[in-house]
Amino acid sequence: MIVSSYLKSRIKCLITVMLIIVVFASSYFLFDMPAITVLYPAILSLIILICVWIYDFARFYKKHKYLSLELLADASLEDYPAANDLIERDYQLIIDKLREEEKLSKNKAVVDYNNMVEYYTIWAHQIKTPIASMRLSLQSDDSELARKLGGDLVRIESYVEMVLTFLRLDSDSTDYVIKQVELDSIIKCAVKKFKGDFIRKKLALDYESTEAKVLTDEKWLSFVVEQIISNAVKYTDTGKISIRMSAPGILCIEDTGVGICPEDLPRIFENGYTGFNGRQDKSASGIGLYLCRRICDNLGHKISAQSTPGVGTKISIDLSTQHIGIE
Repeated sequence: MIVSSYLKSRIKCLITVMLIIVVFASSYFLFDMPAITVLYPAILSLIILICVWIYDFARFYKKHKYLSLELLADASLEDYPAANDLIERDYQLIIDKLREEEKLSKNKAVVDYNNMVEYYTIWAHQIKTPIASMRLSLQSDDSELARKLGGDLVRIESYVEMVLTFLRLDSDSTDYVIKQVELDSIIKCAVKKFKGDFIRKKLALDYESTEAKVLTDEKWLSFVVEQIISNAVKYTDTGKISIRMSAPGILCIEDTGVGICPEDLPRIFENGYTGFNGRQDKSASGIGLYLCRRICDNLGHKISAQSTPGVGTKISIDLSTQHIGIE
């Protein structure tokens, strides 16, 4: 590959040499010159030519290796290999200018991204104030309407948190704190958050205490568990939601809801994919399970789904496999 590229880059020189050989051969035959007068300088010229080509190929190969290194991405114009001619120097100037523009563009993108995250963070804190106020107003009312509005407020909070999670997921300053945490405390907090929906929809909760400690980030895993329970409650009208350890380190959250179509199941963890159920529910965004999958990947967990339409869905989180260290 390198040899062929080298020969293509030197094709003009090769053609010139061939023409010179043709001229010498023609002169030899036309003037009937003694062979010794041509053969000796021809051999000497060929040796010199081979030495020059070997030296030129070595420089070509060395420059190719240097330019193909990823470390060159941080090199300045002074670090480039010496230009062979003015045109090559011009190309180096163009490359340096393009890289400078790319650097400025990346810096601007980082600033814009940080400004956007800061804006939505402020917005989230501001919107939580009226949500808390409405919740306080509903606490004294135990009517069906109040319970429904309370459930809606929980979902609004969940959507706000989802926006912040989506924005922070790719941030360089994502605040992972990896440590041993009680899995039951995470599950109980998540279930408590949706207790109004359980009561309003008359759903049974089959919860078996896990008594497990897992190596994870409590805040981010809580988001995953809450999102899965939220989906289970949302798409289950009758029956129950089961939460248990199906095997050591495997947390299962299973519902008796509408289920997921077989053709949708392989894609439910894709960004923005809503499937048949999502298209029926116009409020579905298709990013909830995507965020769960991304967070589990970052935490070293594995998430999977099994479902049968009309029977229910089971989401499994493998908390046993870890590729992260304890802080």
